[in-house]
Amino acid sequence: MFLTGTDMLSSITQFLTVIAIFVFVLAITYFTTRWIADFQKGRSFGRNVESIEAFKLTANKYIQIVKVGDKYLVLAICKDTITMLTELTEDQIEKPESKDPVKVNFKDILEKAKNLKSKD
Repeated sequence: MFLTGTDMLSSITQFLTVIAIFVFVLAITYFTTRWIADFQKGRSFGRNVESIEAFKLTANKYIQIVKVGDKYLVLAICKDTITMLTELTEDQIEKPESKDPVKVNFKDILEKAKNLKSKD
């Protein structure tokens, strides 16, 4: 019923081995995912094609403004087709000020949520 010293030492060793293997697998997964993301990022960005803006109409239908070379194209993107709607001039487009994704401050969102809840 009670574990002897040898059985207890064996159990602890097995537990530590399993934990070490788990941490090792997590580390390999993390670094592999980072490597694949960097590899895909390098392949997806080109000099001549740039997505300016996309607007979702339904679950699988979008309108997207794309810069190809020096031309700006408006595309309708559906599940099975892509259709060019029109070509725009550079004057007709309002470009975003920066290419960085919008930085969201979680603390501000939490405060807004708290304020909405307190009003109810």
